[in-house]
Amino acid sequence: MNAFTAVSLDPPLAQVTLTRTSRAARYLEGAPFAINILSLDQLDVALHFAGRVMEEEPEWTLDGDVPILTRNAATLECRPWNIYDGGDHIIVVGEVIALEVTGREPLLYIGGRFHEIGRLADGTAGDRTAEVSEAPDDGWFAGARSFKPLSHEP
Repeated sequence: MNAFTAVSLDPPLAQVTLTRTSRAARYLEGAPFAINILSLDQLDVALHFAGRVMEEEPEWTLDGDVPILTRNAATLECRPWNIYDGGDHIIVVGEVIALEVTGREPLLYIGGRFHEIGRLADGTAGDRTAEVSEAPDDGWFAGARSFKPLSHEP
């Protein structure tokens, strides 16, 4: 998987993007799947899926037909929603039907390197006034002169 992101809260949708040549891309056509958010102690698993194969396979469990890695920071179980053409990738959207968040720290991949969670940005620790509004008339949108609400016309 090259990326994943939240798409919608109602219904709860998440998307993953995969290269068309990946094994997972062939599997996901209409099949339920899990998004495994790796924990900090799963660096070897991340490298395994990047091509540096481990001596022993990563540890999996099955929830029905859905394979789930063990020791994740979080897991989102999804049922198929839609698949879109993304050029040399496919974009798979799933409806999140189950979520597990553990106490493990997530493994992050930023700028071509693995990281762990660092410090908060200045002024945000416990500062509830720094929250961002998504209402068109205030917050982030207020400073965007070219913002236009999307038309709901067919």
